[in-house]
Amino acid sequence: MSYSGTALIALLAHCIMNFDVLRNRHYNHTSPAAKNYRFLFLCIAAFYISDALWGVLYDAHLIAATFADTVLYFAMMAATVFFWTRYVIVYLGEKNLFSKALQYVGLAFLTVTAAALTLNFFTPVMFGFDEDGTYHASNLRYFILILQVILYISSACNVLFTVKRKDRRVRRRHWAIGLFGAAMAVLVIIQVLYPLLPLYSVGWLLGTCILHTFVLEDIKDDRRLELEELLRNRHELDSVKQIAYSDSLTGVKSYNAYTEAMQRTDERILSGELKEFGVAMFDVNGLKQMNDTKGHDAGDDLLKEACRLICTRFKHSPVFRIGGDEFVAILEGEDYRDRDALFAAFEAEAERNAHSRGPVVASGLAVLEPGGGQSFRDVFERADTAMYERKRELKDMIESGQH
Repeated sequence: MSYSGTALIALLAHCIMNFDVLRNRHYNHTSPAAKNYRFLFLCIAAFYISDALWGVLYDAHLIAATFADTVLYFAMMAATVFFWTRYVIVYLGEKNLFSKALQYVGLAFLTVTAAALTLNFFTPVMFGFDEDGTYHASNLRYFILILQVILYISSACNVLFTVKRKDRRVRRRHWAIGLFGAAMAVLVIIQVLYPLLPLYSVGWLLGTCILHTFVLEDIKDDRRLELEELLRNRHELDSVKQIAYSDSLTGVKSYNAYTEAMQRTDERILSGELKEFGVAMFDVNGLKQMNDTKGHDAGDDLLKEACRLICTRFKHSPVFRIGGDEFVAILEGEDYRDRDALFAAFEAEAERNAHSRGPVVASGLAVLEPGGGQSFRDVFERADTAMYERKRELKDMIESGQH
């Protein structure tokens, strides 16, 4: 039972240590070699289960069941070696002779073990049980273990020999594979000498402890790099969006932002979320005349001054420049509640400017009417009509003042 106990403890420690492998999605998607490590983890867990069952079945003298479990044991052993080679290739991320050789060796080891286990059903080339139910290891079993020792030692020597030529991050990966190979080689050699000791399970537990430590460090680094990339892309996207959604001359929101606001407002109307809002339409009088007589720089100054006038009065509302001399404000909340007073003050200032040569801005207001059946466009068109009526009034006022 001590044999099974050791394997069971190894299984529990393996699952606890690698619990994040099962639940962390980065082991399936983003981290280098993480998907292969997850396959390796599951295969090792199955190996531990077969190893733990072997001791129970063997002590109970259930020969047929022990035979079947021994087949499973060697099959999982071969699978762990196969997935370990795949993991090493991806984890190191190097395309060289060592990686290519390791790929073929892993596949060959799996194939040879599968063939040997199949043959073992007919003749005990791998293992067998005598009439008393005593387990006996055969020569091919030792040959397969010796192959593993050669594989682990050669992989450890290769990565440790080349580690000095690598940068810090790659060097850490080489140390992980090298230490794993060295630990497994030592314990497999002892397992060859003492076949009834669960040293292979101990070796995998020690090896995966080493791998997991380095894997976690890589996952942290990969996650940090991923977040930095996302933040960088987000910053670039925000910068581009800010440029696209801001008017370069006045600094208020652009026509692109206005079209998006229209769509969002219509969605809120249809959903019933938005029941009260107003649209304020503004037009700067005399821009064409200013451009023609004093130049475009003077016209730009007029637009900036008119925009400051609008933003100062309607400071709680988003203001959009939707044309050369046209602006729109969408009134909600405080500005919507105070709309009558705000417009009265704005129109009074426009009339004063009409006599003092300040910026004259025509304005029109419309609100969402109760009863439904309206869109943002309906409210905008009523505000636009009101603005043009006001524009004519201000024009007449200026012309009468000139006479």
